[in-house]
Amino acid sequence: MQSSFNKQIPVHWVNEAPSLVDRFQRQYQYLRLSVTDVCNFKCNYCLPDGYRPQADKPSFLTLSEIRRLINAFAAMGTEKVRVTGGEPTLRKDFTQIIETVRANDKIQKIALTTNGYRMAKSVADWRAAGLDAINVSVDSLDPKMFHQITGENLFHQVMNGIDKAFEVGYRQIKVNSVLMKGLNDKDFAAFLAWIKDRPIEMRFIELMQTGEMDHFFSRHHLSGAVLMEQLLQNGWQLQKRALTDGPAKVLKHADYQGSIGLIMPYSKDFCADCNRLRVSAKGQLHLCLFGEEGVELRDLLQQDWQQAPLQARLYSALQQKREHHYLHQGDSGVRPHLASIGG
Repeated sequence: MQSSFNKQIPVHWVNEAPSLVDRFQRQYQYLRLSVTDVCNFKCNYCLPDGYRPQADKPSFLTLSEIRRLINAFAAMGTEKVRVTGGEPTLRKDFTQIIETVRANDKIQKIALTTNGYRMAKSVADWRAAGLDAINVSVDSLDPKMFHQITGENLFHQVMNGIDKAFEVGYRQIKVNSVLMKGLNDKDFAAFLAWIKDRPIEMRFIELMQTGEMDHFFSRHHLSGAVLMEQLLQNGWQLQKRALTDGPAKVLKHADYQGSIGLIMPYSKDFCADCNRLRVSAKGQLHLCLFGEEGVELRDLLQQDWQQAPLQARLYSALQQKREHHYLHQGDSGVRPHLASIGG
């Protein structure tokens, strides 16, 4: 069903593809593409009760629909695509998805966000298909805490997958951790020690409030600003942000081979340099992780000749993007949890 917001967006033909620029002059070179909302982990900050499929759910985007979507975005200036889920590697055609994105020569970087459970087995195939970068979620270096947070006793399997990624040629791996007060916050020092001699960018993601997680948020939220201050006091230095980088503030230290990224959605001006859009596994455009209902795209992904009206809809939708989210006011939007559009 199309949202009322979507019904207000005209579909019209254009002679040339407009750029993905909003009314605040922010340019969007980065697409986060969810290819499934299924996940096999039960992380306590995301899907504590596990994945629950809808009885009448539509199928996820096909390879042909993904190809048409990527072609439209690339023609409008997208240079980086991150494939997300759920857990994207659960799709049997995941390697073919990477090949499909790689086929467009305007896409300069393809990245993956994964829970890592299939990396040891398949990462060589992903690299051969054209995958440039990997983000793996590791919320604790203590196997028992990892199990407590994720609901799965797969710590060693995930760590073996990271080792395998380096073996097959990846020069850097990014590792995501949602640091939570009273749970894994005591892992902070262990993570720092872990990256001292490893080319890992350790990314600490501030716990975010969603509709189903209000009590959990109030109990476990840890401010990223506290971590930032601690790092700066200990000689870590903030790095300049590249054009297609995500929202992390990256810090480096002369004594560490690895680096640290802090993702702090509650920080001042977090949205000022937003450069990313999201498309769900069922073909809806989301202008913000904490925004409104999605804009339907799938009806314009059925034939190659629909690329022009698809681009027109993308551009028109983007003009409705808000200047910032309202997390700082306690408004997490309509999103019940982050798994539904890939975080």
